[in-house]
Amino acid sequence: MTDDPRNHLQAGDALLVIHVQNDFCPGGALAIEHGDTVIPVLNRWLEAAAALDIPVYASRDWHPAGHASFVEQGGPWPPHCLQDSPGARFHADLALPAGTVKVTTGVRFDQDQYSAFDQTGLAGELRNRGVKRIWMGGLALDVCVAATALGAREEGFDVHLIPYASLPISPQGGTEARAKMKAAGVEIAEHG
Repeated sequence: MTDDPRNHLQAGDALLVIHVQNDFCPGGALAIEHGDTVIPVLNRWLEAAAALDIPVYASRDWHPAGHASFVEQGGPWPPHCLQDSPGARFHADLALPAGTVKVTTGVRFDQDQYSAFDQTGLAGELRNRGVKRIWMGGLALDVCVAATALGAREEGFDVHLIPYASLPISPQGGTEARAKMKAAGVEIAEHG
């Protein structure tokens, strides 16, 4: 999508950036191949949202040491996004505007939280701000982005996946995630 995000954003929208953290980018503990290539796309949307006074939310994984999702605890993932670690920081090139609201997931000791709507209170916050439609992108498309998009749909929001602003862990996972999101009513551009 080469057109200006300002052509799409309007009152009643919010922008949600999902898990663009060092550990999910090249060189990180759970890196998505070329994950950092979503940052310039997201930065264009962040700039437009700031110019139009659209609320911006950024979710982050923020795991305690020995989290239930880690391999050594029987989970599927290597340790990643440990609280206060360099890997848990938002990528330095991500231009989050002042006033960005951070949504923290993965803090429970007994379970993982893939969706930014999972026990975070985000849905109520968005409703209080008058948000009806959410534009989103981030990492990884087939895990936290898909879970968040589906969670947003379950909460009754219109959801648009920003083209070229998300990448999957695997091509097959990306294909499956897009199919699930489309079936749930998420708007997905064919090349997004």
